[in-house]
Amino acid sequence: MDQLIAWDQELLLFLNNLHASWLDPVVLWATKTVVWIPFYLFLIYLIIKQFKSKAVLVLLFVGVSIAITDRVTSGFMKPYFERFRPSKEPALVGKVLLVNGYTGGTYGFASSHAANSFGIAMFIWLLFRDRYSKIGWIFLWAFLFSYTRIYLGVHYPGDILVGAVVGLLAGFIAFKGFTFSLLKLEKQT
Repeated sequence: MDQLIAWDQELLLFLNNLHASWLDPVVLWATKTVVWIPFYLFLIYLIIKQFKSKAVLVLLFVGVSIAITDRVTSGFMKPYFERFRPSKEPALVGKVLLVNGYTGGTYGFASSHAANSFGIAMFIWLLFRDRYSKIGWIFLWAFLFSYTRIYLGVHYPGDILVGAVVGLLAGFIAFKGFTFSLLKLEKQT
């Protein structure tokens, strides 16, 4: 375990130190959930266009995915493991590049940003993979959104990786719940 932690710190320092001053404000902006509202509205538009009156059911299960990822990462993992974020780790003070003094909360394992974004990406991909051939690009969004956390020095790569796995599983579970509910609903009508 100690070796994994050491590799995680080394990889973080390598990736985190790939800074460009012009990119700092862009990444600080891109890490904010509110910035992505137009993207989320576009996804909602696609859902409404495809599912019409059943769009509410789809959105409910997107919410289920987010609820799962949030409970697992923020509700269980962060308080259980109590792993300091790189920005709060005493051994890394002065080694981690921070942008505008942004340090995030105290604990970072696992990344809620990664879990939430990969949960949404998995759900949306499963939902539209047969309809839109390019929908797989949504995983690039999830990756970039998650990577901002490494760039900012508030998550280790391992935090992102585990958060992404949690998200992928939550998105899959939520999608299965959606398809089961949709089948039950269609049998009733």
